[in-house]
Amino acid sequence: MFDTPKLTRERKTPFPTSEEDIIRSSLQPHTPQTQSPVYELAFHDPDFLCREELRPVRLQLELLKPELILQEHGITSTVVLFGGARIPAPGAEPGGKTEIAKKNLAANAHFYEEARRFAVLASEEALKRNQKEYVVVSGGGPGVMEAANRGAEDAGALSIGLNIVLPHEQAPNHYVSPELCFNFHYFAIRKMHFLMRAKAIAVFPGGFGTLDEMFEVLTLIQTERVAPMPIILFNEKFWRRIVNFEALAEEGTISPEDLDLFQFVETAEAGWDIIKQHYGL
Repeated sequence: MFDTPKLTRERKTPFPTSEEDIIRSSLQPHTPQTQSPVYELAFHDPDFLCREELRPVRLQLELLKPELILQEHGITSTVVLFGGARIPAPGAEPGGKTEIAKKNLAANAHFYEEARRFAVLASEEALKRNQKEYVVVSGGGPGVMEAANRGAEDAGALSIGLNIVLPHEQAPNHYVSPELCFNFHYFAIRKMHFLMRAKAIAVFPGGFGTLDEMFEVLTLIQTERVAPMPIILFNEKFWRRIVNFEALAEEGTISPEDLDLFQFVETAEAGWDIIKQHYGL
């Protein structure tokens, strides 16, 4: 009955698969009816899927696609690294637009290496657990994100990249495991995937995106929407210059105990020790 070409995906029901129907559609005679855009199968019609009214469906698809693939790989927990796309590797030319920006970016290049070494330590733990737990996750782009995926590759482990379409900076780095390199349209769904399996968050110097990600996870933990986990801020001098956390407590806009939601460290080993102690590794 079903005489279409053999496909790699096995049929799990008596009904033809979507792939089989796509093939059948392509083999139909070319007529004004079959060539009309409205005749295209709905799930195979980009113009239809990109309609404004289909946004709820696209949100669901963007949540579901990485989730199913991570489930297929058996990944149950992750270690997330946030940090600036503009932090250069040591020795690389910093990309700042002013001399002071170039100087400061070059000074922070040290934390590219700390991120890389921290990712090695996390990935070594992941390898002990058949790469199902403590798998490194980054935003998939350059800078600190590249360092995270590069460290995982140094350890011989898989790593995840959650990329997003941006006008600049955000092409996937070459160290993300290709089978775990995802691309997003919606920032909100990407943020959900950062946290859905997270056991710890390491935050390195960065810009608006890094601040946004850090404050979102702190807010979720503060409001008990996410279970407490280690939040580790690398480079205390940077963070205390950028954010006056104590002033927030003094002003009464956060509670004094909220200052205990995160810890400052300077080295990869100190950051990983916090995770080891928290989870008894």
